[in-house]
Amino acid sequence: MDKLDIKSRTLAELAGELAGLGLPRYRAGQVFRWLSRGVTSFEEMSDLPKALREQLAERYVILGAEIERRQVSQMDGTIKYLFRLFDGEHVESVVMRYHYGISICISTQVGCKMNCSFCATGKSGFSRNLLASEILSQVQSASIDIGERISHVVLMGMGEPLDNYENVLRFLELITCPEGMNLSMRAVSLSTCGIVDKIYDLADKKLQLTLSVSLHAPNDKIRSQTMPVNKRWPIQELMKACRYYARTTGRRISFEYAMIAGLNDSDACARELCGRLRGILAHVNLIPVNDVTGTGYKKSDRTRQKRFVQILQEHGVTATVRRTLGADIEASCGQLRRKHEGGSGHEGSL
Repeated sequence: MDKLDIKSRTLAELAGELAGLGLPRYRAGQVFRWLSRGVTSFEEMSDLPKALREQLAERYVILGAEIERRQVSQMDGTIKYLFRLFDGEHVESVVMRYHYGISICISTQVGCKMNCSFCATGKSGFSRNLLASEILSQVQSASIDIGERISHVVLMGMGEPLDNYENVLRFLELITCPEGMNLSMRAVSLSTCGIVDKIYDLADKKLQLTLSVSLHAPNDKIRSQTMPVNKRWPIQELMKACRYYARTTGRRISFEYAMIAGLNDSDACARELCGRLRGILAHVNLIPVNDVTGTGYKKSDRTRQKRFVQILQEHGVTATVRRTLGADIEASCGQLRRKHEGGSGHEGSL
């Protein structure tokens, strides 16, 4: 791009840059509020002088997320979006309705490097990191489309958030800014497959978001089979980082555990998992895995799911089975993009 990405600027940064152009500080507040509303052009900033709008347009670009495709579940109203970015790349987001409000699961990368065996996103390869403005635009575009405020944000779509650490932190600063969208940090969940060094860095920030760790196995043998990242950071190192995070932030960690029939859903696996989590402020979110083309993975049946939960609870570990939403529109991220770009579209992700 030959112009500057204005929506990725914090209010303080924007004030500094506009001051350098000889503009008063209040102008930065006006521009920032318009950007927080999701405008796509400077012409929409109606309370700015025309000359200033033209000056901004010469220097800056407003990056957005244009809705290319939209699917609505007839079962529960879940909405899946395929967004087109400025360079023609595509990412997905999913809007879900719960009793506590409206939640959106957003993407942080185009594709993913982690290549987890049960996930559709990694099968398309990795293209690039998303800018903070592009992450933010997914929330804004969806909110404008449904005509309602989104109350919760989950960074669990395409990509590994901690592999795009700086842009994700900037996004968090932007979306929680009181002068902007003013979302509570406690209404944000960030999911990671286990980038250990960044978990330590995030812990030291002491943000009050919810950290979700994609564990999916109680030992290195099974986890390395399904998640290549485990070869870089084995479970023992990951658990050490999680204990540090919980101790430093005082926040409970949610451990995601995909239930795969015959692989990680035995009574022995449940008991071993309890041992791994001993002493950690934790909650286990059990997820019946989606069918994944080419792997032969099948979700655990309901009897096995209930038994797994029972064992965890008997050992003092809080656990629930995730409610499935948008099953009729393949709401898991990665499938719609693959279908749009020529893939089979049948692989599943979490």
